[in-house]
Amino acid sequence: MNKKEVFEQVSDMEEQIGQLYQQLGDLKNHMSELLEENHRLSLENHHLRNRLDHEIANEQAGDGEDANGEVSIGEGYDNLARLYEEGFHICNVHFGSPRQDEDCLFCLLFLNKTK
Repeated sequence: MNKKEVFEQVSDMEEQIGQLYQQLGDLKNHMSELLEENHRLSLENHHLRNRLDHEIANEQAGDGEDANGEVSIGEGYDNLARLYEEGFHICNVHFGSPRQDEDCLFCLLFLNKTK
C-alpha cells in the first residue's frame, strides 16, 4: 500500500465515524423524547388509576346521589375540582393535559368563579 491509499482509508474511516456519531446523536435525542413521553404517560396512568379507585369507592359508598336517586347539582364542579387536585388542567386553554406540579392561573380563576 502506498501513502495515498492509507490516507484514503483513514479518511473513509473518519467519515464513517462521523456518520455513526450523527446516528448516535439522533438515537440519543429520540430516546430522550421516548423517556419524557413514558414519564408523562406513567404520571397520567397513576392519576387515572387513583381516580378510578376513588370512583369505585364512591360508587360502593353511594356518594353523588340524593334520596330520589338524582345526581346532585354540584357534582360537576366537584369533579373538576378533583381533576385539578389530581394534577390535570381544567381550563379551556389546556383542558385535560397534565400540570407540571405548578398552579395554573386559568384553572384557579375557573375554580374561584361564583356559581
